[in-house]
Amino acid sequence: MWRLVSAVLALFGATLSPALAQQPQRSECLAMANAAPRAMPVAFRQAATSAEVEITYAGHSTYFIDTPGGVRIATDYSGAYQIGRLPDVVTMNRAHSTHYSLNPDKRIPHVLHGWGEDGKPAVVSERIGDTLIRNVTTDIRRYFGDDSGTDMIRDGNSIFIFEVAGLCIGHLGHLHHKLDDSHFAQIGRLDIVMVPIDGTYTMSLDGVSEITKRLRASVVLPMHRFATPLDEFMRLIGQQFEIDRRTERSLRISRDTLPSTPTVIILDGV
Repeated sequence: MWRLVSAVLALFGATLSPALAQQPQRSECLAMANAAPRAMPVAFRQAATSAEVEITYAGHSTYFIDTPGGVRIATDYSGAYQIGRLPDVVTMNRAHSTHYSLNPDKRIPHVLHGWGEDGKPAVVSERIGDTLIRNVTTDIRRYFGDDSGTDMIRDGNSIFIFEVAGLCIGHLGHLHHKLDDSHFAQIGRLDIVMVPIDGTYTMSLDGVSEITKRLRASVVLPMHRFATPLDEFMRLIGQQFEIDRRTERSLRISRDTLPSTPTVIILDGV
């Protein structure tokens, strides 16, 4: 009898383990967004004590994120912008070839696409080293007509969120439309957000300014900076944001050193 019970339990465990392995990782940024004001999960309080993240603007919409645990991440990676060593993780979006590469360096161990296959949305919820990486999909414009009857590709873009060292860092990708309540709920709390400000290739300055104000991140890092006077973006997001222009391409930041007033930080770069 005991052997039978043991065999059943073993079988149950064997079938359960893969399912458990596929469960989405717990997001502390979502937990913080849903908690009472000033509440912070214990794990994040511990991570926030002193650990710093280094963020470097490489160009266009590529930022390098170097974590305290030694993980190097590159956003909207095409291979055109490279500073220092190869990243361990790259995220990509497919609006233009400047935001992805179908042939990245084979030495990069983690390549995360912001689009799915066969019409299905990309689902990313993966812990790599000391960082949880997850995504929230949005639609993307269809630049070349087809017989679908729509000018948008559903779930063709991803907003990537990186949770590390007590910080919630978001990259809006090649965003083409306003976000609704469900998007904001899935994004959760952001301390740092990378925002496209070109005003044309992604979305209007009015639209992206509304999103920036609603996200209420402590630090805003503009990208897609080639077409928009920064003063116009600053005018639209309002006087509640400070501006900090720097001559360096990198900043080091921790949860303890986030600015008390929401701040747009302009790092040197193209």
